[in-house]
Amino acid sequence: MIPTSPAPAWRRFAAIVYDVLAVVAIVMVVGLLSQMVTGGHLFDDHGRMLTWWYQPLQGLVVGAYFLASWMRGGQTLGMRPWRIRVTDASGAPVNGKRGLVRLIVAALPLALVLIYPFTSMKAALWAPVIGWLVLLLPAWFDRRHRAIHDMVAGTEIRRLPT
Repeated sequence: MIPTSPAPAWRRFAAIVYDVLAVVAIVMVVGLLSQMVTGGHLFDDHGRMLTWWYQPLQGLVVGAYFLASWMRGGQTLGMRPWRIRVTDASGAPVNGKRGLVRLIVAALPLALVLIYPFTSMKAALWAPVIGWLVLLLPAWFDRRHRAIHDMVAGTEIRRLPT
């Protein structure tokens, strides 16, 4: 199946809603396995994390989900029902370099949680959401409906033929 024209931005946003559910499931499974490995001692009685590796592991597993999905068929679970796929500008599958650049740029807003020591927890949790909205905003106006991470990586979201 060869992707056709650029997908409208609303399809991308609909797929993101589905992908959030997939990411929550992945995070829950990694959390469960981590709790099993540590004998239930990931956190102390005050909610402080006791292991240095838990958050990086979560990030690596979620990142691997997206990267593997984009490189193996070009679709995450959320993209399948909306019949869209990540490709390069010519419609070819995404290679490792483009996929990794796309992943890194798309994940940059997560660094905004680091504002927590200087602000409230609420502000620190909303900051990445606002960052992702900024990254996605150009998809509504760009002729090819590309978000910033697509522009940087040289990728597009394309509709699949019906």
